[in-house]
Order: sequence, then C-alpha cells, then structure tokens
Amino acid sequence: MADILTFKRKTPAQKHKGKSLCRSGFHKWKILTARKFDVKQGKLVTVYQCSRCAKQKITAM
Repeated sequence: MADILTFKRKTPAQKHKGKSLCRSGFHKWKILTARKFDVKQGKLVTVYQCSRCAKQKITAM
C-alpha cells in the first residue's frame, strides 16, 4: 500500500501575502531583459516585471 500524505491548507495570510502592496501601487520591480530593441518605436526598451504579481512595465530609453 502507498503512504498517505496529509496536505496542510494555506492560511488567508499566506495565500494573499504581498498582494496588498501591489494593489496599492508599491510593486517590486526587477529588470526582465537588460536590453531589447523595439522596432515600432525604433528605440531600446527596458522591460520590468514585478516579482510579487508578475505585472510588466516597459520604458523606452
């Protein structure tokens, strides 16, 4: 017979950890790609991604 594993349910605090900061506009931005060229704008762009909610933001140089 196989061993039966018991799984522990996450508490609401663990489930929603870090999401309230992003909802208030306080993202934790990390650079996703260092240098990327946008053909439509004709410029180098930097892609940022939030490490908590995975939202992306693009800035042109």
